Amino acid sequence: MRNPAELECWLTDMDGVLVHEEDPLPGAAELIEAWQAKGRRFLVLTNNSLFTPRDLSARLCKSGLSIPEENIWTSAMATAAFLDNQSGEKTAFVIGEVGLTTALHDTGFILTETDPDFVIVGETRNYSFEALTKAIRFIDKGARFILTNPDPTGPTKEGPLPGAGALAAMITAATSRKPYVVGKPNPVMFRYALNRIHAHSETTGMIGDTMATDIVAGMEAGLHTILVLTGSTTSREQVDTYPYRPSRVLNGVKDLVPLL
Repeated sequence: MRNPAELECWLTDMDGVLVHEEDPLPGAAELIEAWQAKGRRFLVLTNNSLFTPRDLSARLCKSGLSIPEENIWTSAMATAAFLDNQSGEKTAFVIGEVGLTTALHDTGFILTETDPDFVIVGETRNYSFEALTKAIRFIDKGARFILTNPDPTGPTKEGPLPGAGALAAMITAATSRKPYVVGKPNPVMFRYALNRIHAHSETTGMIGDTMATDIVAGMEAGLHTILVLTGSTTSREQVDTYPYRPSRVLNGVKDLVPLL
């Protein structure tokens, strides 16, 4: 088992690890400060494709966490990076918000409603029957179906909201076509994150709160994985229901800080 103090780079989930809704979790600020003081390269990862890194940096700042936008990696950014390496025209019909459209524009994509090569679905609060109909028809005509993340719901203070996975399920039901999913638990999101900070899997740690996304993706990417019990996983007994294990289980990131 690798020693956390010897790891040169870190990836960490955001919700359930650093923050709960808008409240910082114990040890989160100290963890970021320790990484910065020791010169560790790190990225905060999120499957949320709604917002730009600048938006998320501002949100985290309000929670008392000083994380520059260049240290944030979203499923929208991973999707854009993945598609940038795909063959074909960079044209897409998009169901999503500014976080996704900005990432696609930054990699040279043209958003269009005329014979797009791709239909890309991300988190949105403004989808419509008309947009879903267009997506279905484009896919039926041969457009490649891409999904930023598989989450069926997203958390809010008022309760869950439909997520990108729920929208994709409707499109799949109508087209019999399943999307390629870029975000967690696909380890490709982690591989592009590693490339972004010039990290090697052998010397990188991943912190998450969800066995079925953060931990399995980190494990498949060859990272040292740390599960914290401050988010979707709240007990060590829950870990026992999975056939794989993280490298470490900690009560929260506050317990990681002394190990750095």
